[in-house]
This record gives sequence, structure tokens and C-alpha cells, in this order.
Amino acid sequence: MEDAMRWGPAEAPARQLVVLLHGLGADGADLIDLAPVWARAVPQAVFVAPHAPTPYAAAGFGRQWFDLYDRSDAAREAGADQARGWLDGFIDAELARLGLEDYALMGFSQGAMMALHVGLRRAVAPKAILAFSGRLIAPQRLGEACAHPPILLVHGDSDAVVPVLESHLAEGALRAAGFDVQSRFVPRLGHGIDESGLSAGALLLQQVFSGS
Repeated sequence: MEDAMRWGPAEAPARQLVVLLHGLGADGADLIDLAPVWARAVPQAVFVAPHAPTPYAAAGFGRQWFDLYDRSDAAREAGADQARGWLDGFIDAELARLGLEDYALMGFSQGAMMALHVGLRRAVAPKAILAFSGRLIAPQRLGEACAHPPILLVHGDSDAVVPVLESHLAEGALRAAGFDVQSRFVPRLGHGIDESGLSAGALLLQQVFSGS
């Protein structure tokens, strides 16, 4: 299997990279269809959706960023730390391959957890982090952040997989640490992404990439 799904740019030359991080039990194919939607706002962006590094432990298909057999905070933190090295290397390799500097991270569910965990600690920060239906791992470690990119949190208030409370908690912790946070809590939306979330993501990507 290739390491990722790739799409774009809609208009040459490529000027930005958007990395799309899938949720537990999915793979890069789950999010790559967002590329042509968001490309209307950022037509010179390349979109890449990596497949998480390990097979989903609970099924015979899909991938995972870290195992959730142990759902304790400590185990989740250790798993995210371990996956961080792989994802850092992947992002660096994609930027080098494309000859680009400007990039953004987007994630859904477990991918949103990784987007926040990795993006806040990158030596060269992303232009933005878009976290859909996720949570902030190890909020007590926000002092490790290397930069303060704008962050978009989007969550359905009827999410039965990752409770919307997690994004409310993330918003509070990030704001208290001085981050620029936008949030959108979508009425009656479950564990998914709707048109309003897509529109909010497109607008932020357009804003942060406007000068590149």
C-alpha cells in the first residue's frame, strides 16, 4: 500500500500543502474527497491524506494512529507521542518533495487529536490546524508548543463517539494558553463533517494561505 492518497493542485503551480489525518479504523481514502471541495478556496494547494502507520488493532481493515485498547489518558498520550515521530517525518518529506514551506494540518476524530498534538509542537508551525470531532491530548503539556497557529475546532453536539465536551474542554485549555481558537458546535450533528464545517475550514485555509 502506498503511504498516502494525494490530490492537486487544482491550479499550478503548487504553493501550499494540506495534510488530512483520518480517524480510527479508516485510512487516507476516507478524507481525500475533501480535496476538490476545499480546492475551490485554495486552488494552489496540494492535499495529501496519509495512511496511519499501524493496522487498526480491533479489526481486519483500516489503520490507527495509536491503539485504544487502553483508553486511559496516559496510554493515549504515550500513543500519540509515539505516532508523532512518524507523522513529523511524513510532513517533512512531503514538504521537501514538493519544495513547499506553507502547510496546514486537518484531522478528523483520532486524526484531529494527532493534528493538535503534532501541529503545536512542530519547529516550523503549520499555518493553521483544523480539528474536527477530536480532543486535546495532554492539555497540561501546552507549554511545549513551539508556535501559536490559528486553530479551528468543529464538533457535532450529538456526537456519540467523541463527546462534544472534548472540544469544549480543548477550546478552554487552548484559549487559556493564548491560542487563537475558532469553534463551531453543530446542532444535531453526530460523528461526522457537515457543510457548515467544510465552509468554516475552507474560509480559514483561504485566510491563512492568502499571502503565500
